[in-house]
Amino acid sequence: MSLRDRLDRRFAVSASGSTLGRETLGGFTTFLSMAYIAVVNPVFLTAAGIAPEDAILATIAAAAFATILMGLAANLPVALAPGMGLNAFFAYTICIQHKVPWQTGLGLLAIVAIVFLGLTLSRIREMLTEAVPKTLRFASAVGIGLFISVIGLEQSGIVVADRATLVTLGDLRSPPTLLALAGLAVTLALMARGARAAVFWGMATTVAIGWASGVVDIGPPWMRLPRGRFPGLEMDLAGALRLDLLPLAVVLLFFAIFDAMGTLFAVGAEAGLLDEQGRFPRLGVALMVDAIGALAGALAGTSSVTCYIESATGAAVGARTGLANLVTGGCFLAALFLIPLVAQIAAGIRVGDHVFYPVTAPALIVVGVLMAQTVVRIDWSDLTEAAPAFLTLALMPATFSISHGLAAGFVSYAGMKLAAGRAREAHWLVYAIALLFTWRYLFLS
Repeated sequence: MSLRDRLDRRFAVSASGSTLGRETLGGFTTFLSMAYIAVVNPVFLTAAGIAPEDAILATIAAAAFATILMGLAANLPVALAPGMGLNAFFAYTICIQHKVPWQTGLGLLAIVAIVFLGLTLSRIREMLTEAVPKTLRFASAVGIGLFISVIGLEQSGIVVADRATLVTLGDLRSPPTLLALAGLAVTLALMARGARAAVFWGMATTVAIGWASGVVDIGPPWMRLPRGRFPGLEMDLAGALRLDLLPLAVVLLFFAIFDAMGTLFAVGAEAGLLDEQGRFPRLGVALMVDAIGALAGALAGTSSVTCYIESATGAAVGARTGLANLVTGGCFLAALFLIPLVAQIAAGIRVGDHVFYPVTAPALIVVGVLMAQTVVRIDWSDLTEAAPAFLTLALMPATFSISHGLAAGFVSYAGMKLAAGRAREAHWLVYAIALLFTWRYLFLS
């Protein structure tokens, strides 16, 4: 039996209505669509204090491992990588705002991942998914999108600090800011034209413009054998067992529970994998891989790994099986040899006292746009739903903290339902989480 026949049989390629060529193209398309994470995620990890090349190593290795595992174990074309939003929460909320050393932060991620894995094994995860109001899920996605966009606007120099108004418009004539604006324009134009890997090609174009204009300094060596140290080796598990970190753990668990579920069904719909009742095939195995991926990411030394909606681009060009994931994961493994190039692209540009990131900032702004699309799924006609949603999505960027926004959402949702005499509309878990957040702000702040 030839290798082609073995692959077809192992992954049921023909049985799924696909071909090896389509799976290969789909896997490569997915990689191009999400390759930006290899450059963007290390920017967040570096802000937390992790060495740049170690951050790149952890990001790429975690993405490759989890993606290949999903292909082999679940036979699904759903790639995984460190999640946008979760990386911002890890860097800016846990490590910077709460002054938690990144080693302790990784320990917290690992503990939450172990709990998450236990919930998945016991199927409690599905019960929790149904317990939390859809309003807060949608509002959280929008709020994180706005939060990430604010980071992108600040890192590009489009928005700067101001003593009188807190923020104001930056110097748009500054070379790094001009480059970021050019990159944003190119990326948005590609998206308007329907380009499937618009973020990647927009970033590549920004690098080319920056290098040609002398704003971005890129030189050899561009390739070398992978080396470095996984930050997870310095993880501080004991330090993460602090009572005051419990609310942060709840926030991490919240996003771990809901992120993958929505992505899996979205990709499943695009690939035609859902059955007549809208059920997802091998959902239990897929969620298990997601949980293992989250733990592996923490052990490697990066923020939580989760399923990526960009996998839908691969499904759109024909990916139907886990073979596509092997192609995507293989591309990530190949990217390990390009760490010197990635490090140069991710490096900031210092202008006076400020460091700008004109290559990665446009990607953050665009990702924010995509995440904000779920705002239309919030019921704005019901004040008990609208007010908590608004507080959630407004306070995340306003306080520069995902946890503050989520806390406001849970507390106000529980309070509004009680005030309206509609307490039964909220699950008991909502009231429990609301009390936990209230306790945190009254006694631990």
